[in-house]
Amino acid sequence: MLRGDLQLQLGQIHAALGSYSTVIALESDNIYALHRVARCLYRLERWVAAAETFRKLLSYDTYSDQAQIGLGDCLLHMNRPEEALSCFEACWSEAARLPAMFGKAVALQLLRRFDEAEVLYERILSIEPRSEEALGNLIAINTEAFDLARVHRYALRLVGLCPRSTVALQALTLVAVERRDYETAVHYFADLLEHAPEGTFSHSDEAGERDEIQYVLSGDAVAKLSKFGRITPSALQAPQVRS
Repeated sequence: MLRGDLQLQLGQIHAALGSYSTVIALESDNIYALHRVARCLYRLERWVAAAETFRKLLSYDTYSDQAQIGLGDCLLHMNRPEEALSCFEACWSEAARLPAMFGKAVALQLLRRFDEAEVLYERILSIEPRSEEALGNLIAINTEAFDLARVHRYALRLVGLCPRSTVALQALTLVAVERRDYETAVHYFADLLEHAPEGTFSHSDEAGERDEIQYVLSGDAVAKLSKFGRITPSALQAPQVRS
């Protein structure tokens, strides 16, 4: 057990998983080791195995909010939001309130219950005003609904917290183009090209392979944007931004 803890602290996740699994082989009901195995599997993104381990933990302790949240997160990654929602709703402790609320909001968003999700994200922001994840998800919801006023409001808040935020810069570019404020759009898009991580943009032949919202500029918009000189027409035409 101690070896597993040390390995985990050193970031040796595979090795730690082996150590904790050895403990469980000797003591199948060792709650501490089971929880550590679940966390290791989660960090290794082995969602099915992690979910099974969290379920086993819940069979020993039905009221474990940590296990409920862990299982809910795994189910979200497995694209099973309805089951995940039940896990987050089962949480009861004050310590679990914020992560459970966030998980519930994500599940509702995936279920396209956008109004309910937005209420929860706003509640999260009232508790954690600097939550970049909540702001990013609010931008995604309102981009899909094409509510430009809300997209703009949330994107300005996010870029104020993180000036290089890809999500915020994409959103601000979209809003400026839709409002035909091409000079502002070029400013945000140039910042986006400069700061976006590698792989942020996809090309048309990759478009159907990702779960993303695509925004394709018209030829007229490209021509107007290119007049401002900070970026070339080819740079404007190539990327299709993710949400």
